[in-house]
Amino acid sequence: MKTNFAGMMDNALRVWARRTWAEARNKTLIMPFTGTDPNSMIQRQTELTETKNGNRATITLVLDAQGDGVVGDNQLKGNEEALGLDEMEIKFDQLRFGHANTGKMSDMKSILNFRNVARDQIANRFAQAMDELAFLTLSGVAYTQKPDGTTRVGSQWPLLEYAADVTAPTTNRYRRWDATSGLVAGDTTAVDPADTPTWKMLVDMKAYAVNTWVKPLRSTDGVEVYNVFMTPNGIARLKKDSDFLEAWKHAQARGESNPLFKGTAHGGKRGIYIDGLNILEYRNVYHPSTWGSGSDVAGQRVLLCGAQALAFADPMGAIGAPEWHEERDDYDNRNGIAGAKRFGFKKPVYFNTHLQSTEDFGVLCVDTAV
Repeated sequence: MKTNFAGMMDNALRVWARRTWAEARNKTLIMPFTGTDPNSMIQRQTELTETKNGNRATITLVLDAQGDGVVGDNQLKGNEEALGLDEMEIKFDQLRFGHANTGKMSDMKSILNFRNVARDQIANRFAQAMDELAFLTLSGVAYTQKPDGTTRVGSQWPLLEYAADVTAPTTNRYRRWDATSGLVAGDTTAVDPADTPTWKMLVDMKAYAVNTWVKPLRSTDGVEVYNVFMTPNGIARLKKDSDFLEAWKHAQARGESNPLFKGTAHGGKRGIYIDGLNILEYRNVYHPSTWGSGSDVAGQRVLLCGAQALAFADPMGAIGAPEWHEERDDYDNRNGIAGAKRFGFKKPVYFNTHLQSTEDFGVLCVDTAV
């Protein structure tokens, strides 16, 4: 039989659960980019949809109006344009992590220290898991893979309710950087070692995003911004591009008053801010080493993210509240601690009225070599 720790009341366990979840959220890269309004890069939805399964949340995408309106004194009543709305359900599931010690004789720490260490480790793993799941979803990569492109072994992530909802980048949201031809259709087998990120790539990426109606983020001072995520190696390659260095050097000397660098930190994270692009490095950007015709080219999937690039189901209340469980086993000789949280991710996909095709709503993927 297993029993709860003696003297641990329900409210004390809830406090530990909240602290663990708060620590996890503070340690993630994605949470600073999360908000509840449609101008957030990651839109967080806490309200549940009434379904038989009970594990759904809904996000609404507001489509751009297309009508030309009326002129002069021509009648508007009866000629109003209906707003286009697209609703999307996000599934969520439970993820749990736990630790157990081997017994009193081999445990050199007190119970309190074991609990503190376990809480810290569980919070760290939740943060890492959420970031990995979010970036895999944005990149259109199945949860069977790790960020480095290798296969997960013994993982239960592919069993998550929302794992089957991961979709590959759509046709007009998937490009490849070619050092000679510029942005071309995505194809991992065609990536060449010379196709590393450059200043020209960034300029072309932004132009492509604007022309294909990727909705930018808008800061409080009216500046439009896209967040761009690269691997540390990708950022290193970019910094070796002479055109990039020249632009960066001159703008740095003038400070943020230079229109090229004007803007604020977005999502609480500041990277390299250039021409409406907030460029950040992160190790969980998808980066296989098996691209190219010989499956031997190291690459990265650069993500340019605008508004509502990712939907995040984070139910509140009794259903979504973080949980903390403690048990003693083997006649009070072994201690076990576990944390649990229910959440889910989904990349919004909609019918783009401008392109007349179904596309990812707020993310553009660009494959490069590193």
